[in-house]
Amino acid sequence: MKQPEYQGNEWIIHASDCVEGMWSMPENSVDCAIFSPPFGDLFVYSDSERDLGNAGEGEAFAEQYAYFAEALTRVLRPGRIACVHCTDLPMRKSKHGAVGLQDFSGDLVRAHTAAGLIYHGRATIWKDPVVEMQRTKAIGLLYKQIRKDSAFNRVGMPDYMLFFRKDGPNDRPVSHGAPESEEARKVAREWFDDLRRQGLCAETPDDELLEQLTADAEFDVYHWQRIASPVWMDIHQGNVLRNYRDAKGPDDEKHVCPLQLDVIRKCLRLYTRPGDVVMDPFNGIGSTGYEAVKARRKYVGFELKPEYAAQANRNLQQAEGSSLDLFAAE
Repeated sequence: MKQPEYQGNEWIIHASDCVEGMWSMPENSVDCAIFSPPFGDLFVYSDSERDLGNAGEGEAFAEQYAYFAEALTRVLRPGRIACVHCTDLPMRKSKHGAVGLQDFSGDLVRAHTAAGLIYHGRATIWKDPVVEMQRTKAIGLLYKQIRKDSAFNRVGMPDYMLFFRKDGPNDRPVSHGAPESEEARKVAREWFDDLRRQGLCAETPDDELLEQLTADAEFDVYHWQRIASPVWMDIHQGNVLRNYRDAKGPDDEKHVCPLQLDVIRKCLRLYTRPGDVVMDPFNGIGSTGYEAVKARRKYVGFELKPEYAAQANRNLQQAEGSSLDLFAAE
């Protein structure tokens, strides 16, 4: 595998194509993938022919996405989870012949299961329909349409986090314990010994590191119930990395969609342990890596757009200096 363009203590960012990159990685080498893929051709992120955002929509997009899904399945460890953020897509009269919605989330489920992963579940992420109406002016969300013909009105479009599991035994269980329990302290000690064997967190004194890991290992039932809810009502839509505008090129009228940090934290909390390898094949400005590094996870990112990769490098350097809070915001 080629040398990364950017790297820190336990993270790397490749400014290159993720499919080629994943095929050059060792098989079964990623503990968790957390990403938001291009939404068909809804947004254009770069001018590269390798960019999935330039693959078109429908069958054309699905054909190209299948190569990605196959590569992802190859690098994911058995028993571990890929978390795929998406939404359904609007249909337009001028382009599609009718106004409606495309089942993009269903397309992704079919693509990943065809590549060999197991559809593990889905969280629906609540979004404010008023904000959607103001942003998109969708006729189905307009109040004036209620007065005209409410048969054409529709509910707002949520986001989804789709979960896929690679079949097989998990040789690095992600265990937890109840708060202030001996079980949590035992898990934290196991994580501590694992990090020390890997030579990680050498700059942190033993007592301090063990205290932080114990807080990470504690998982109370109320927190679990919020994550287990099929609808995540506690995602703050504005809680994203704010410097994505700095990543635009001089002639850029493209679109970047930073994933909410709350969503990433939930996935990291449930599906990873300290020292795990977390990957985002559509790195963007590094939101997944930012949270992974803060939580003492390793990180691998791929990003085609040079401006995004450079901004991600700055973001992850910042995260290295704030890796002590773990999941304090949860």
